[in-house]
Amino acid sequence: MKRFLLVGVALAAILAGPLQASAADKLLNASYDVARELFAAENAAFIAKNPGVSVDQSHAGTSKQARAIVEGLEADVVTFNQVTDIEFLVKNGFVSDDWKKDFANQASPFYSLPSFLVRAGNPKGIKDWSDLVRDDVKVIFPNPKTSGNARYTYLAATAYAKEAFKGDDAKVKEFVTKLFNNVPVFDTGGRAATTTFVERNIGDVLITFEAETRSIAKEYGSDKVESVIPSVSLLAEFPVAIVDKVVDKHGSRDLAKSYLDFLYTPEGQRIAAQHGNRVHEPAVAAEFKDQFPEVRLVTVEDVFGGWDKVQKEHFGSGGLLEEIYGER
Repeated sequence: MKRFLLVGVALAAILAGPLQASAADKLLNASYDVARELFAAENAAFIAKNPGVSVDQSHAGTSKQARAIVEGLEADVVTFNQVTDIEFLVKNGFVSDDWKKDFANQASPFYSLPSFLVRAGNPKGIKDWSDLVRDDVKVIFPNPKTSGNARYTYLAATAYAKEAFKGDDAKVKEFVTKLFNNVPVFDTGGRAATTTFVERNIGDVLITFEAETRSIAKEYGSDKVESVIPSVSLLAEFPVAIVDKVVDKHGSRDLAKSYLDFLYTPEGQRIAAQHGNRVHEPAVAAEFKDQFPEVRLVTVEDVFGGWDKVQKEHFGSGGLLEEIYGER
């Protein structure tokens, strides 16, 4: 648990702002579950450039975070890993309809992809998605109902199956159902799934964002775990947005924009890359190129017809994900 205790201490130090700070000098960033270390570093750098400012963090599965904001969590900004969860805030009047135009790259400052983490030496010989449906393989990833991380896993596996079975819907559903049946426990978020795999020693392979697999492998060493990049994966964007309803109440809009703008600066991009994320800024991307293996990435738009269609056909009531859960 060393990693998690150290992060808690670091966050306590970073997030402690001046007691007399006004609302306009303080932000709450609601973020995804495995981004604790990343935003501890981003916040420290931002605060260093803006003395007197404080940034608090909230971490959980992004679907859970979005619901919490609607129910009263006063987050000034969101740094999510799922477009649909920001769209949920749009539909509930918390974020503007044109939020994707507020920042570059459709409001996604960096990106990643679902990848694998296996035991040292890869004893089960796991190389690609097809290995995850074998009877002798137990897979760990969080619950797609609460975790954007897991929804990307679901979509990446489905995209692979669509290619492998040439669009045969019945075979795709059978493949993804087998994958879900190989999951012994569904945690609510990505960090809990990491704990299940690394600390509780459950499962043969963890599926999570590449940034998380790189971080875990670096901390625990090659004698414990190793990363595996599949042949194809899904582009996982990390959209950000200002929560209009909250910043208007707090008077924090300018600070919120400045904070999200910082994520796009060379310094903010370098911090993201250092924490295992792939970045858009050309000079920083080139600097870290050797650390990121090449992988063929497909997109939600190309494979599934966009997030609106995904929400309706896969994640909505009566969608394919619900059917698969019913067959577990």
